[in-house]
Amino acid sequence: MAHVPSSPPEDPTHLPQFPDGAPHAASSTLPSGRAGGRRLPDAVAVMDRLRSPGGCPWDAEQTHASLVPYALEEAYEVADAVDREDWAGLVDELGDLLLQVVFHARVAEDRSAEEGGFTIDDVAESLVRKLVRRHPHVFAGAELNTEDELYHSWERIKNRERGARGEVAPARGRELAAALARMPRGLPPTVALPKVLEKVGRAGLDVDHVAQTASSGAPGGARLGEAVLEIVRGGGDPDGELRAWLAALVDAAGEAEAAGAGSPDSPDPR
Repeated sequence: MAHVPSSPPEDPTHLPQFPDGAPHAASSTLPSGRAGGRRLPDAVAVMDRLRSPGGCPWDAEQTHASLVPYALEEAYEVADAVDREDWAGLVDELGDLLLQVVFHARVAEDRSAEEGGFTIDDVAESLVRKLVRRHPHVFAGAELNTEDELYHSWERIKNRERGARGEVAPARGRELAAALARMPRGLPPTVALPKVLEKVGRAGLDVDHVAQTASSGAPGGARLGEAVLEIVRGGGDPDGELRAWLAALVDAAGEAEAAGAGSPDSPDPR
């Protein structure tokens, strides 16, 4: 296994200050007094055993690309557990999602730093620094009292982060196009649409006019798009509502089958 050094330390004032004054917690007790994280090293150790010589051949041959379908599936299973308010099941599903994080990190450890390798500590450190950096009103004494102030602060910070990564700032008047281009291409339309509409509105454009233009350009999807738009206008969650309807459809199909509503000559659906 290649040794991958952790990221170089930054100014510790940019990290959360815990009761002992250190930039990170040395124990498993959170600043709130709640215990947490004691078993996370065990999850990392188990994953390391699975990927190491003498471990599991299937785990050892996985790559970042081969794991992508599993990460997507586990995320949807988390959403399903939340929809059903299955809190015991949510524990299990969150564990499966956490597995994807430690799995990807362990795969990356097999590469050198020059090859883009990293460790689970790099992942955790990156997360902590990002959360602290993006919440100056919590960790740096900034005065942000409204949702609009929070949004613009968040955007300014993300723009600085992109600049630090060497990304070229969009031309003036093309900020919205750049923001939309950065959205993940694999987002389901019912998830992506509210995000697009929010960004369009934040840019000061007429959302209705933009939607009408879209309907003219893609008339085949206009009816569905406008229905989803109406849900968003009403403050609803189109993806959540569609998942709930689909779950009800599955239940209704099962009940109809149990009641003998299907034709006796109906083909086996499998």
